[in-house]
Amino acid sequence: MSNSSLKERNIVFIGFMGAGKTTVGKLVAKKLFRDFIDIDEEIEKEYNMPVSQIFAQMGEKAFREKEKNVISELCGQQLKVVSLGGGAFLQEEIRNLCLSSCIVFYLDITWEEWKSRLYSIIDTRPVLQGKTMDEIEELFYKRKEIYSNNYHSKIEISGQGMEELADSIVETLKLSWELHETK
Repeated sequence: MSNSSLKERNIVFIGFMGAGKTTVGKLVAKKLFRDFIDIDEEIEKEYNMPVSQIFAQMGEKAFREKEKNVISELCGQQLKVVSLGGGAFLQEEIRNLCLSSCIVFYLDITWEEWKSRLYSIIDTRPVLQGKTMDEIEELFYKRKEIYSNNYHSKIEISGQGMEELADSIVETLKLSWELHETK
């Protein structure tokens, strides 16, 4: 654990692409008066092109390296709310860094619910391009296994509105901060 108090730590959202990390993250940031950072957007700004184009032109390896550098830099800061790209947490170094210096929330979504969102997100997700439903499902469960073993708090998002989710996350945080302060 880093030296920063629990209250000052960055809050990091992990989960499969399209689970709602950016939407919930923005709401939580607003409610806690913190800056919100979407890692994919940061990388897109730096390269001045969408992630899909970065993947196509520079390859996934270059993207993952950049992702690791951006996240490492952010983990050295405080009071931010951060949404990680769906694949970031596959890197052990990123997992260890986030778990030791931030508060990690895993947004857990069921395959059925995620499938209902697929068509609204597929065009912007290079990892899904050209894959069959079976391949996407395999990727979903492979990543889910990694997420579900590496977090501080798991949030089941099925059947809840984003605003409702954000409120419950903020309540959870405030409660844990109070408990932590009184120790």
